[in-house]
Amino acid sequence: MTTKNLLVELFVEELPPKALKKLGDAFAGVLAEQLKAQGLANGESQVTAYASPRRLAAHISHVWLKADDKAVQQKLMPVAVGLDAAGNATPALLKKLQALGADLSDPAAAVAALRRAPDGKAEALFYDSLANGATLDTGLQKALEEAIAKLPIPKVMSYQLQGDCALPGWTSVNFVRPAHGLVALHGSTVVPVKALGLSAGNSTRGHRFEAAVDPVVLPDADSYAATLEIDGAVIASFAQRRAEIARQLAEAAEEIGGVRPVEDDALLDEVTALVERPNVLVCEFEKEFLDVPQECLILTMKANQKYFPLLDAAGKLTNQFLVVSNISPVDASAVIGGNERVVRPRLADAKFFFDQDRRKTLASRVEGLGKVVYHNKLGSQCERVERVRAIASAIGRQLGGDALAAQADQAALLAKTDLVTDMVGEFPELQGIMGRYYALNDGLALDVADAIEDHYKPRFAGDELPRNPVGVAVALADKLETLVGMFGIGNLPTGDKDPFALRRHALGVIRMLVEKDLPLDVSALVAAAAPAFSDKINDASAALLDFIYDRLAGSLREQGYSAQEVDAVLALRPQRLGDVSKRLAAVRAFAALPEAPALAAANKRIGNILKKAGDAQQVVDAHVSELLLQEPAEKALYAAVQDVVPQADAHFAAGRYAESLQALAALRAPVDAFFDGVMVNAEQLDLRLNRQGLLKTLHLAMNRVADLSRLAA
Repeated sequence: MTTKNLLVELFVEELPPKALKKLGDAFAGVLAEQLKAQGLANGESQVTAYASPRRLAAHISHVWLKADDKAVQQKLMPVAVGLDAAGNATPALLKKLQALGADLSDPAAAVAALRRAPDGKAEALFYDSLANGATLDTGLQKALEEAIAKLPIPKVMSYQLQGDCALPGWTSVNFVRPAHGLVALHGSTVVPVKALGLSAGNSTRGHRFEAAVDPVVLPDADSYAATLEIDGAVIASFAQRRAEIARQLAEAAEEIGGVRPVEDDALLDEVTALVERPNVLVCEFEKEFLDVPQECLILTMKANQKYFPLLDAAGKLTNQFLVVSNISPVDASAVIGGNERVVRPRLADAKFFFDQDRRKTLASRVEGLGKVVYHNKLGSQCERVERVRAIASAIGRQLGGDALAAQADQAALLAKTDLVTDMVGEFPELQGIMGRYYALNDGLALDVADAIEDHYKPRFAGDELPRNPVGVAVALADKLETLVGMFGIGNLPTGDKDPFALRRHALGVIRMLVEKDLPLDVSALVAAAAPAFSDKINDASAALLDFIYDRLAGSLREQGYSAQEVDAVLALRPQRLGDVSKRLAAVRAFAALPEAPALAAANKRIGNILKKAGDAQQVVDAHVSELLLQEPAEKALYAAVQDVVPQADAHFAAGRYAESLQALAALRAPVDAFFDGVMVNAEQLDLRLNRQGLLKTLHLAMNRVADLSRLAA
């Protein structure tokens, strides 16, 4: 049986733009998945998703009109239950066969047709039959219903079926938007399926204003995209439409010369979901608005108007911008003028906010933070600022003495004040950014102004870190205050819920400590932050440190380190996180040595011996008396330890972790000989404690860089 290609389209009212691509991919994906599950499509079938503001569609190749019949084997019951002593069917078996639709006109023949096969220790009866393969009519109906049901709809709306208003008992339909058309074509043949109160046909609707014909009749499944583009003035493919917008944006910028559109994939996706046939136009606004910080203007143009601002070669905003229109008139002056007229009040509002905000200093706004609730258990933003100040000052003092502590204190005091400005009230995304502008307007030092903006960094994965030590101190303090406070009141992230972004804050702390190679101990940082809360929180330092090290472990694995390497290093809970990458490199180099497996196994064995000694209430001291060394092997090991350990310790103290571990390779032979020729747990107490002390000394020396036992197979 030959296959044909299938096209299914749902024609609807304007879909939510931010969800459009996901809706299109889900619709096509589930439809194809369901057809494959029913044997109507297979692995060779190619799926093409289409999504435009007013349609979701899928083109699926190699679809059968009818699936192959399938052999079905069904276990009925044990032979002892289904047949009596004479071999005749019992009532239970006959009832089961009747339920399966078997022909019981001749019960003996029906029983004879059953298959007997071993089933565990007993023998069972099996009923073999041939199930008819699904037809495309029924299979597509099921697949379509499933695809609609599984759409990731952000918010369902309820609407009345067209033409049913006056009928008693009319029904409502629940869908993302009202649906007005359904197309289902197998080759050129309409598949008679129904959905959302609609019956499938072979026609759809094109562009609201520029379609050449209405309705647009589709001759077959394969001509869908081409026919819709020619007759309907619609580019159905989301990817093709997106690429066309990107091409036109670049072309328009090139024609202007010396400018480039702001790069924003999310904006490009959203605009792609708003137009069916894009047409990029060049617009401009008055240059006087360029006195306003460009972040404000860019944000209002992107967020409110979906425009693409144009930047010059230096990254400065120009007074020109690009509009992606959904219509292509011969004379576009009215469209251009309309967009320029619409953006003007938005820019005027931004200028007004900026001018008004600069009339008050940031310092004068600190008191206003007392009216802003941070958390009902942790007080106001003003109280939070005082906590961040205390933590930031302490960190600043560690990193740069009193001078840095004073700047960190000032930046922390003012860091949140832009939250009560008009501009940030209108555009929360600008918090920190506007604080920097207002700080410079107040005549504050550049380092302090930069720190006010940077204390939120890193805001997301891959974001840049604070640019100066003041910003680092305040950013660390801000994130530690959040982590310590939220853990202290039991507000922990669960599953995919993390309303206070604690995972992001923990990764931010980790990145600053690691990438800036800060001489700060992570446990000390957490412990030093807690007193700022007084009695508002419980001590959750242990849980928070576990959380931070878990985030660090996950981050390191994502960077390509093996779980075994990460486990070996983090088992020691290194306090200077900037050292972790060097420790990992050292562990990787050590693991490549031929002596590594034996030393790792010996280290694990030593750990077990010492653990058992501890369980037996014996205090194992890392002390060895040469007078109690009796066996040649223990003397040789002691001599090797005396020779090698100082070398390893010297390398460790200098931060040469790879050399420290490599020095330990010389211990392999004496360690092996020790375990072959010495009884550690000797009956004589002083001998036993001395030998355990030797192993304790060795264990401490071997596990300074990482827990080598974690490398044992």
